[in-house]
Amino acid sequence: MNELKGLHHVTAITSSAEKNYEFFTYVLGMRLVKKTVNQDDIQTYHLFFADDKGSAGTDMTFFDFPGIPKGSHGTNEISKTSFRVPSDAALEYWVERFDRMDIKHKGIEERFGKKVLPFTDFDDQSYELISDEKNEGVPAGIPWQKGPIPLEFAITGLGPLYVRIENFDYFKKMLEKVLLFKEIDEEGAFHLFETGEGGSGAQIVVEYNPILPQARQGFGTVHHAAFRVDDREALEEWIERMPTFGFRTSGHVNRHYFESLYVKVAPQILFEFATDGPGFMGDEPYETLGERLSLPPLLEPKRKQIEEKVRPIDTVRSTKEFIKE
Repeated sequence: MNELKGLHHVTAITSSAEKNYEFFTYVLGMRLVKKTVNQDDIQTYHLFFADDKGSAGTDMTFFDFPGIPKGSHGTNEISKTSFRVPSDAALEYWVERFDRMDIKHKGIEERFGKKVLPFTDFDDQSYELISDEKNEGVPAGIPWQKGPIPLEFAITGLGPLYVRIENFDYFKKMLEKVLLFKEIDEEGAFHLFETGEGGSGAQIVVEYNPILPQARQGFGTVHHAAFRVDDREALEEWIERMPTFGFRTSGHVNRHYFESLYVKVAPQILFEFATDGPGFMGDEPYETLGERLSLPPLLEPKRKQIEEKVRPIDTVRSTKEFIKE
């Protein structure tokens, strides 16, 4: 059985695609590598922010469902998304940047022997920067070369995924027996699991919390998280494996940029398994990634209809000069 290789992407919900684009581009310095629509709801934008080339394991993506209410954090949710930065010194840079730009953060903390910096965005979506200073395992991505962040401090990919759960015994068993993760550390209510080569790019932090009320999905919360598999052959193994443990699945889904399988693994927690390729470089030049509305072949015949439904967002960056500061 092919182990999962690590995080592939995390998909969350935003109240505003425009504000979301501004935050990830100008505050976090991640590259918009694809501006497309939700393939199941074509009036909804789906924005993909990643490293310089849209590498698997570096993507944070967002839906902006029209009219959706604000979500509420609680138990039984994917509670926080982490991003990797190269060093402890990078975290000091980000504290200064967040203070200068009025971004809410909790200051530098330590978890499982690594320095972290928790912060939130305009929707109260929860994030964390994690230092790669003591990290080994899944390689990092390549920071956005022309973005606003000095390269020695810039975000290079996804770090550990945080899940808050009320039935820890079930979730631990599911991770270990079904998804083949291994528990490697524990700090109070927090348990660290990893897969594949390990390290920050292949970890889940599970918080046991039976006290908080049930989380409610809406803007400001995570919709689902995806894990990497090599290719269609490896994906087929998971397609066959999950039903043997009693899970109902989506079956094979072709998302054009990758191929997927979706499984609800716990109340309100949706996991996806996604192939590393073909990726985001096939239908746009490197220099102008994410600047035009990109549609998979399935939706291309409906381009006129879709462009009338989704409001235009100016995402042109190739003509701009970012000062790294």
